[in-house]
Amino acid sequence: MRLNQTRLRMAIAMLLALALTLALAACGSSDDSSSGSTEATSTEGGDEGGGAIVSNPDNSKVTLTVGSKNFTEQIILGEIYAQALEAAGYKVKKDLNLGSETVALKNVKAGTISGYPEYVSTALTSFFGKEPEEVPADATEAYEEAKAEFEKENLTAFPPTPFASANAVGTTVATAEKYGLETVSDLEGVSEKLTLYGSPECRQRIDCLAGLEKLYGLKFKKFTPVDIGLRYTVLDKGQNNLSILFTTDPQLAAESDKYVILEDDKKVFPAGNVIWVTTPKVVEEAGPDYEKTIVQVQEGLNLEVVQELGARVELEKEPAARVAAEYLEAAGYTG
Repeated sequence: MRLNQTRLRMAIAMLLALALTLALAACGSSDDSSSGSTEATSTEGGDEGGGAIVSNPDNSKVTLTVGSKNFTEQIILGEIYAQALEAAGYKVKKDLNLGSETVALKNVKAGTISGYPEYVSTALTSFFGKEPEEVPADATEAYEEAKAEFEKENLTAFPPTPFASANAVGTTVATAEKYGLETVSDLEGVSEKLTLYGSPECRQRIDCLAGLEKLYGLKFKKFTPVDIGLRYTVLDKGQNNLSILFTTDPQLAAESDKYVILEDDKKVFPAGNVIWVTTPKVVEEAGPDYEKTIVQVQEGLNLEVVQELGARVELEKEPAARVAAEYLEAAGYTG
């Protein structure tokens, strides 16, 4: 199946229409309270986004080096941020293959890069010693915790993306229809008949088998610990009924008629939204357009769009730079 810019435009248009509806609703009520969600939006630190990025001549005096870790989703995000900052008038360099989160953070602290995208759940567990079950499922709550921890390290974290890259229970559309599965809770009374596939460490992870058993109260017919790279193969071959997938897997966009993920309705799995990690020094030198631009171009990054972008790069083998450019244009940020 060919993935194209038309579908990308449709996904972004739907998101922006929803954002407008929510904004209008918010204007009509001054005492609304927000409920927890791994989908987050924020305009903290800048004007409300939307519309084309405006180039500021003053920004041409500042050079920013955009970093990312060394896998597809991170490289796409790095390209999006880099091209957006260029559109805002900054001189931009890229270092989009840094390796692990430890290496990336070391580069931020050393000033080798200006910033990079990090998952809030990864930040809390890898950098700040949180156990996975201690990471909030609510994106805003998780971000506030990470932001406070980063500040202690003299680092700055910008607000999170709408999408969350996290573990999820997945299955085939056929299996979901057979057992009436839409949420993880729907597995109650059914899981005993089904087999679950996951990585070996899944047994101990709260966002995997351990959480499904402890917090959802589920028991499975069998758990099969195998290499995570086979997560779709086991479904295709009928070796397992259920598989631990990732919410941003490109296969979910490319073959949406074949695979489905079950909603984490009890909000058990930790928030995996992306935050931009930088330093106060860079923030001061770059001026207000720095954070404003990062936050603005995140608005279109809902789960469907991120899956689509990943599918075009990973499955269709399109260059990440071109896919990022088309995202920015389709969303109306450039063009």
